[in-house]
Amino acid sequence: MSASRRLFRLFGSIASAAALIGAEAAVAQTAMDPDNPTCPASPNWSNYREMRFTPQQVEGRRVLLAEGVIDDNVVPRLQAALDGNPDIAEIWLRSPGGNARIGNEAGRLIRDNGMVTRIPSGWACFSACNFMFMGGMARYVDDGGLFIVHMFTHTGNRDVIRREVAQGEDNTVSLIGEIEQQSALLASEDNDFLIRMGISRRLLTEVMYQTSAVADASNRETRRCLTQAQVNDYNVATVPWQAGARRSAPADTK
Repeated sequence: MSASRRLFRLFGSIASAAALIGAEAAVAQTAMDPDNPTCPASPNWSNYREMRFTPQQVEGRRVLLAEGVIDDNVVPRLQAALDGNPDIAEIWLRSPGGNARIGNEAGRLIRDNGMVTRIPSGWACFSACNFMFMGGMARYVDDGGLFIVHMFTHTGNRDVIRREVAQGEDNTVSLIGEIEQQSALLASEDNDFLIRMGISRRLLTEVMYQTSAVADASNRETRRCLTQAQVNDYNVATVPWQAGARRSAPADTK
């Protein structure tokens, strides 16, 4: 075999190996979560500890990138971003959630300003981010964008619960009463918000409330990723996704 042919085969083998590695990496990135089988194991919802608002030109459009945790001061920062950028066409969301009531307030602010919201392909919007997104006058969930819901909970801090229970029966009863009251209030607020934003309340009863508030041995599913059919059926997206309408998110920074 000639030297040139051996080199050709060698480079061909290297190229094939590189392609295989690339394919395996792509599969790993889209691996599903065994506890939450409708969702990927690692949703792309940003790990900024406070939500950042970044005006950016994307595909000829002026958009506001809203990325990171919904912290207590999101609303004034969002208002400042909108005031300082009156040419914003859409708000693109990528967030793991955060303060549920602040998410509600931010969603109402978005509606008051008549803004359009979008979850672009490759990005994820979870928990309190849902309510920011649903504030949009028009709402888009692109193919490959993830609208992820769950059952809200006031029992996430197990250390607090353990301390209260350790104090005795009276403390435990008081804690249960407070959790029930706060959960009922938040459920009422969520229900009212969905009605005002034109979202089907079936989203709460058929999806959100079907997950577990806190994972346990009998049920470890704590979140659901809506399909495109569900996004349309519950009116989460006011404009159904169509082939060719997909928008690419900018490169991730964090």
